[in-house]
Amino acid sequence: MHTRILVLMALGAALPALAEEGEGMRLAPVDNPAAKAECSACHMAYPAGLLPARSWEALMGDLGNHFGEDATLAPDVAAGIKDYLMANAGDAQGSNRMFRGVAKDQTPLRISELPWFKRAHGGEVSPARLKKAGSYANCVACHQEAAKGFFGDD
Repeated sequence: MHTRILVLMALGAALPALAEEGEGMRLAPVDNPAAKAECSACHMAYPAGLLPARSWEALMGDLGNHFGEDATLAPDVAAGIKDYLMANAGDAQGSNRMFRGVAKDQTPLRISELPWFKRAHGGEVSPARLKKAGSYANCVACHQEAAKGFFGDD
């Protein structure tokens, strides 16, 4: 299985979210230069597979109020990032297993509020880990390989 993941990543293929018990979760890392540059200017550039397409559409549609911040981008840059996120969203390949427990009419905007996130973190991130990270947005504080798409226990 690991060889298959590495081969697909090397070929640049879109990977659905893969959860392997005891190892963490692997996702295709952000490989879109504009998404990587613009999103990581304020926080980690989250792999598109962490949210369903409808969530990325909503987030990209209201960049002027991005969690209380103005993250407005030039229209062509925003459109390119949105296209990338939508094409690589967690449900883009037809798999919805990451979004088990999220109704089809719900549009989650925060990764930390998704059922899979809560399951993966034992209900919630422990106060000690959250203090270390500073916020839920700082995945790399606990998952050192997060920018490469690996969210294991570091």
